[in-house]
Amino acid sequence: MSMMRTTLNLDDDVASRLRDLARRSGRSMSRVANDVLRAGLRDLQRRPRAGRYDPPVLNTGAPLLDVTDVAQALETLDG
Repeated sequence: MSMMRTTLNLDDDVASRLRDLARRSGRSMSRVANDVLRAGLRDLQRRPRAGRYDPPVLNTGAPLLDVTDVAQALETLDG
């Protein structure tokens, strides 16, 4: 695997968390940053596109009331 050297400006909280992960895992900060970025990029690929909302689909069973028959629906509700 080839490597590219680059400079990133990290927010203090992000750098601190990466250093902590590196220290706890015994890996270099570069290795941890690569692993975290890979995981984040995989997660982005699995998510729906930004701005598009796909609501969850729930099975609520058979309807108890036929709302297309207004007279029957009113009679049931008044009953």
